[in-house]
Amino acid sequence: MIKGIGAAAGVAIGKAFVLPAWEWDVPDRQMDKVDLAAEFERLYEGIQTSRTEIEVMKNEVKEAVGEEESSIFDAHLAILEDPVFMSEIRGIIERQYKAAEVAVKEAIDHFVAMFDLLDDEYMKERALDIKDVGNRLLKHLLGTPDITLPADTQPYILVARELSPSQLVHMNPDNVLGMVTMAGGKTSHSAIMARALGIPLVSGLEHKLGTPLKTGDLLVVDGDEGLIYVEPDQEIIDRYTEVAERLQKRKEQLQVLATVEAVTRDGVPFRLAGNISSVKDLEQALKYGAEGAGLFRTEFLYMDRTTFPTEEEQFEIYRQVAEKAGKHSVVIRTLDIGGDKQLEYFELPEEDNPFLGYRAIRISLNSKEMFKTQLTAILRASAFGSLKIMLPMISSLEEVRQAKQILAEAKSDLDERGVVYDNHIPVGVMIEVPAAAAIADLLAKEANFFSIGTNDLVQYVLAVDRMNETIAHMYQPFHPAVLRMLRQAISAALEAGISVSVCGELAGDEKAIPLWLHLGVRDLSMSPQSLLRVKHRILNAVASAGEKVGARCYRLATGTEVEAELTRFAETCIWESS
Repeated sequence: MIKGIGAAAGVAIGKAFVLPAWEWDVPDRQMDKVDLAAEFERLYEGIQTSRTEIEVMKNEVKEAVGEEESSIFDAHLAILEDPVFMSEIRGIIERQYKAAEVAVKEAIDHFVAMFDLLDDEYMKERALDIKDVGNRLLKHLLGTPDITLPADTQPYILVARELSPSQLVHMNPDNVLGMVTMAGGKTSHSAIMARALGIPLVSGLEHKLGTPLKTGDLLVVDGDEGLIYVEPDQEIIDRYTEVAERLQKRKEQLQVLATVEAVTRDGVPFRLAGNISSVKDLEQALKYGAEGAGLFRTEFLYMDRTTFPTEEEQFEIYRQVAEKAGKHSVVIRTLDIGGDKQLEYFELPEEDNPFLGYRAIRISLNSKEMFKTQLTAILRASAFGSLKIMLPMISSLEEVRQAKQILAEAKSDLDERGVVYDNHIPVGVMIEVPAAAAIADLLAKEANFFSIGTNDLVQYVLAVDRMNETIAHMYQPFHPAVLRMLRQAISAALEAGISVSVCGELAGDEKAIPLWLHLGVRDLSMSPQSLLRVKHRILNAVASAGEKVGARCYRLATGTEVEAELTRFAETCIWESS
């Protein structure tokens, strides 16, 4: 048994296929000065070909998995246009008279070495993006074919030192039982894609293997516990075969629940909705029984473009979502860019800490016409279904009032145009900044509803970057400080008579159900993949018992104690009254 990092849940048993490293041998070739123009021409042709390939791959991922996962390739396109990276390559060609492929290889090695020196796992994993893009460019400069996966249909466990999105995009997920990587972790792009595809992944095995894995080795991969077994004995194979069969059976059983209402055993109903980024995401959520969408991330409509989407383009998407949701509502979050979400055609200032800077509602209020265009498109689409508007990263009452003023102007314009819309469209706020939770009673007088974004709320309350592996253990959703923030915001909403939902990762964690029962939350929005698991837990819950468990959690002193209390009940699956 070898312990690594469980980066994507699930169990796989099968033969290994070891993927050779995607790195090329590059001779250190110099040129005469007269060849400079030709080398620059080769470089630019290679960049353009690489850009086209990446855009094709992005579209393939968008079709196969979804909009959000396809945005991984935005980072790759940005590298091809990064002035520092490209300046380094051009400088080597120009000053040292080296061939384009040599310059690219040296630039890759320089930046990867620099990133590896940083004491930050997230930045180290971003070095893989540099290597991926650089090696793609090298491939075209050298005229070398891609390293391909097995062509036959025999399922296998994919093993590699590291897996790039470029390698994964052409993979047939039906043939890949599981994946094992020496490098990487839970925040790597390969982990994101593995989770989206439902493929078990164990990462971080560098220096933990006595003997390198070989193609044909029999492996057991436990993505939940982060374990792999090499040439396991029959007892281990039998044990994990039983686990895999149980997981598959559970998956099939859960699908039956798609048409069942989410009601506890003693009659307390929940509304379970999906977090979506596209019409396709909504279709998937509805397939799993979602009652509409509690969070539509509109920023993905603005990406992979050269200009802001027009009113008409946005209206068409919002209309499709409204119609497809039918009788159910869709909560549309207005543009939430900044931080780690950038638009290549909208230049944002360099910031020491962009997550605490110019982003989300702050950008919208400062770019009134862009914001008004989005609000106008949402208003027009509201005539075709039940839509709600949600404002992200609110930290003050003034922001809500300014946004509502711009909304009023958009309504006035539509009145003049004679366009029909829902004049009473609800306007809510996201509670994801501690300031919003602290003034929730004041915000509740201006907003029609609250939606609690637990991902950002947890990291802001605890001052913990959830993408930083070094301090990942400090990111505790069940920390008493987080629970108190939740109670303050939820109580303010209920006292004011407005609805409140939860749309962060905590909504999709079935362990948290006792908290929602105790706090009075009955509306949860989550990734489509979490819907059936959470519904199953609700159907087996006794609300009165769950409320008592939730109340006990508020008397505990640490997040570890709270999670242990919730886990004990989650493991029983059926909560008996106590």
